[in-house]
Amino acid sequence: MLAAFTASLLLITISELGDKTFFIAAILAMRHRRRWVFAGAVGALALMTILSVLVGQAATLLPDSVVKWAEVCLFIVFGIRLLYQASQMTTTGDEEKDAAEAVDRAEKSKRQRKETPLAIMTEAFGLVFVAEWGDRTQIATIALAAAHPPLGIVSGAVLGHAICAVIATNCGRWLCGKVSERTLTALGGGLFLLFGLLAIA
Repeated sequence: MLAAFTASLLLITISELGDKTFFIAAILAMRHRRRWVFAGAVGALALMTILSVLVGQAATLLPDSVVKWAEVCLFIVFGIRLLYQASQMTTTGDEEKDAAEAVDRAEKSKRQRKETPLAIMTEAFGLVFVAEWGDRTQIATIALAAAHPPLGIVSGAVLGHAICAVIATNCGRWLCGKVSERTLTALGGGLFLLFGLLAIA
């Protein structure tokens, strides 16, 4: 279980830095109270983690060899894809642009509504949940949950998401100014490849 916790914590923490959900939380935190943005974002990410682990556990009904090679293929494909995306990125990546556009659309639609803690949490929850759906970290969580104890994956992944949400809501823009999205994406790609190679063993 400790191995599952460590694997999910490392993978989620590094992969989520510079991800679309990271930028959404960072942008929202500049416009609203950070604590409510954090609560909404972590709530969405925790729910997505639990759903992903349930899907991963359902995959354990398949033969072990199928699960193992599906996990290997997913990690390697995502690793290569992330490294390719990093090589194509300019200074400002697509994730940050997409996040800014998503937040702007949501802000325009609620301009007439009163800004309450619940409204801020709901906005953060909705934006982050939609952005995380089908994201690389969701697929990675499913793959890990298919091969490792679910409790370790849930606890590690939720903690990793919470760490990223804290960074995003408190110093996300500063961090992005210091470390490029390209570098973070390349690190994530390398980590995915490493996990794919470890899964072969």
